[in-house]
Amino acid sequence: MPHGEHVSKKRLEEEGETARQLMDKARAESEFAAHGSASGHEPILQVRGLVKHYPLTQGILIRKQVGAVKAVDGVDFDLNQGETLGIVGESGCGKSTVAKMLVNLERPTAGEIRYKGEDITKLSGRALKAVRRNIQMVFQDPYTSLNPRMTVGDIIGEPYEIHPEVAPKGSRRQKVQELLDVVGLNPEYINRYPHQFSGGQRQRIGIARGLALRPEVIVADEPVSALDVSVQAQVVNLLEKLQNEFDLSYVFIAHDLSIVRHISDRVGVMYLGRIVEIGSDEQIYDHPTHPYTQALLSAVPVPDPEAREHRERIILSGDVPSPANPPSGCRFRTRCWKAQERCRLEVPELAVPAEFRLADSPAAHDSACHFAEEKQVVP
Repeated sequence: MPHGEHVSKKRLEEEGETARQLMDKARAESEFAAHGSASGHEPILQVRGLVKHYPLTQGILIRKQVGAVKAVDGVDFDLNQGETLGIVGESGCGKSTVAKMLVNLERPTAGEIRYKGEDITKLSGRALKAVRRNIQMVFQDPYTSLNPRMTVGDIIGEPYEIHPEVAPKGSRRQKVQELLDVVGLNPEYINRYPHQFSGGQRQRIGIARGLALRPEVIVADEPVSALDVSVQAQVVNLLEKLQNEFDLSYVFIAHDLSIVRHISDRVGVMYLGRIVEIGSDEQIYDHPTHPYTQALLSAVPVPDPEAREHRERIILSGDVPSPANPPSGCRFRTRCWKAQERCRLEVPELAVPAEFRLADSPAAHDSACHFAEEKQVVP
């Protein structure tokens, strides 16, 4: 091939790639705009195509990437002002990685996280610091998330050192005592250390620290999983009370489906790095359409012996595949009793299934399954 033809062909390929990128960007922006206009107002948090891959390397002197752990691989959801979005799924499905990316503790490999329309994945320095003030996190383990060498007053007041404009130095002690009172702890405990508190009290301290900067969004990463059942109820009720008082929006991550239903307005179900079904709490719990959601719900303990005797238990075969080598097509197909050839070849879209699109039914919600059908699991 002559040199001139080779150069022109290469240029055409580059121009074609650039055009595709521009079209993808325009499509993403139109999706954001359409979602905002459909709901009447823009969601406070919008996540599109969120991806986090951790590289797998080998070698000592020369490290070479041989693969990647696909912890999160294309997650989409919206969070509205004053709403609680619950995220559930098995251990290792990517819930906590999503939480870390929302507060920028982890940088995404790809995708967008828009806070009030601004993509925060591209921010750094002062701009990122300003956004972090409005998106705070409550961590999973109340025993390791608090510094044992610091007093409660220092722990809750530390955000004021980073954002001094929120509370002048002279008023910080008073503000910390007010926060202790808000979360149900004695303000006189301000000089105590974390080891002097129970697990539930420590989690309240973690919540007080999250509230210190008066954020708009709180990401709660399994905030009650390390607590006793009675203490779980106290913490969940406290979170609901604070939401009503401060108009907070929550992303609430948990394993316990009953707690998620109690606190959430909408629920997203994750499996192997992707959301497979999302809808209101009624749609997900009473009218699930994805086989994985149905299997999860069938495992929830039922206190009524009579109802427990008559309900169908769905037992999945096999183990969760490795996120370093996920199955082709539908990721749930290796454990699904409905799996067919199409499931191996095509990735199901997270959308309202075709058979429910025209129906005025609670089953008409987003579900990533080629053969979605409604099935009542919880009696």
